[in-house]
Amino acid sequence: MSIVYLKKAAKTPETETDTARKVVAEMLAAIEAGGERAARDYAAKLDGWSGDIVLDADAIERQTRDIPQAIKDDIAFAAGQVRRFADAQRASVQDFAMEIAPGLELGQKLVPVNTAGCYVPTGRYAHIASAYMSIATARAAGVKTIVACSAPYRNQGIHPHVLYAMTVAGADIIMCLGGVQAIAAMAFGLFTGCKADIIVGPGNKFVAEAKRMLFGKVGIDVFAGPSEVAVIADDSADPLIVATDLVGQAEHGDESPAWLMTSSKRVAREVAELIPRLIARLPPTAGDAASAAWRDYGEIVLCDTREEIAATSDAYACEHLEVHCTDLDWWHARLTNYGSLFLGEETNVAFGDKVSGPNHILPTKLAARYSAGLSVHKFLKPLTWQRMSRDACKAIAPVSARISRLEGMEAHARTSDVRMEKYAPGSNVDLGSPVEV
Repeated sequence: MSIVYLKKAAKTPETETDTARKVVAEMLAAIEAGGERAARDYAAKLDGWSGDIVLDADAIERQTRDIPQAIKDDIAFAAGQVRRFADAQRASVQDFAMEIAPGLELGQKLVPVNTAGCYVPTGRYAHIASAYMSIATARAAGVKTIVACSAPYRNQGIHPHVLYAMTVAGADIIMCLGGVQAIAAMAFGLFTGCKADIIVGPGNKFVAEAKRMLFGKVGIDVFAGPSEVAVIADDSADPLIVATDLVGQAEHGDESPAWLMTSSKRVAREVAELIPRLIARLPPTAGDAASAAWRDYGEIVLCDTREEIAATSDAYACEHLEVHCTDLDWWHARLTNYGSLFLGEETNVAFGDKVSGPNHILPTKLAARYSAGLSVHKFLKPLTWQRMSRDACKAIAPVSARISRLEGMEAHARTSDVRMEKYAPGSNVDLGSPVEV
C-alpha cells in the first residue's frame, strides 16, 4: 500500500480528551451530592442562567408564538422526515415467537425504555435539527417519557426555533439546562423526578465525557466526540464541491476533523488550494472554527487504488463519509466502517444533518468500527422469553443437568433434578455425576 499525506493532522480526536475528564468528574460528583442546587449553580456560573429550569406549556407558547409560519413549516417538514425514517426502522424489527422443539416455545418482545433524556446542544450555533433527531426517534420507538434539555442561547432562554423543534418532535418535559449539568440532571432525575434510562444527543467534549462517565448508571447512544467528515474522491470529483463539503463540517468547531482520501493528485491539489479561500469567506464565528479545525485536524491522503482508499477509510471509521466517485455501487458494497454514508455529489452531510431522514447522531473517534448511530433500536430492549411443556422440560432438563455438572455447578444441576423427580419419577435418565468440592 502506497499512501502519501499531502496534509497531515497536527492533532487527533483524542488530543483534548484528558482535558475534559477532570472537569467533568468534579462536576458530576458535585451535582450528585448537591442535587438541584448544584445544577442551578453551574447553570448560573457557566451559562448565566437563573430562570426557570422546567418550561411549562405557557412558557413554551410565549417563546415560540412569534416564529414565522414558514420557519415552523420547515422544521415540521424536517421532523416529519426523521419520524418517517424512524417509523420504518421500528417496523423492520418485531416481536416473534417460535416453537424450537415440541413443547418449547421461545420468543422476543421489543420493549421501549421508560424514560429517555435527549440533549440538544446550543453554543456556537442553535442546533435545531438535533432536537428532532433524538426526540422524534425516541417517540417512534414508543418511549413513554421523553425529557429534553438545551442550554440557554446567548444567556437567554432556549432558542425559540430549538424549542419549537423540541415541541413538534414530541418532548414531554423540556428543561432549560445545558452542558454537564443537563446530562447529570437527566441521569439523576433532578427537577423532573424522572431518571433517564438512556441519554442521547450530541454535544461538546464535556457533554461527551459526562455521558461516558455515567454509562452504566444510564444507557447512552454512542461514545461521541467532535463531528468528523471524510470525503472519498476519484478524478471524476468536482474539487469545489469536495472542498465546500469539507469546510461545511469543519465549521462545527475547533476540534472537528475533516479528511480527504483520493487517488487523484489533481483533485488533492485543487482542494488544498480551495479550502483556505472558502474558509476566508465565512462569517467570523464559522470561519474561526473551520480555520482551526482544518489547521489542526485536516488531512489529505493520496492513495494509488480504490482498494487502498477503502482500506484507509475503514481504518479512519469516520462519522460522516461522502463518496464522490464513479461506480458508487462498488463503494457501497466495499465500505464497512462509517457512521452514515453519502453516495454521490448530489447528497451531502448537511442534507443528512438537517432534513433527509436518517439520524445525524453518529459514532465518532473510531466507534463506527463496532457501533451504529442513533436509531429506534437504541431505545428498544429486545427482551427474550420462554415457555415449555412438561414433556419439553423432560427433554431439556437432563442436558442442562449434565452440562451444569461438567461446569462444576451442582446447585444449577439440581434445578433439573427436582423437576425430573416431579415430572418423571423413577426414570433412569442420566443427570450426570454429582459435583463434589
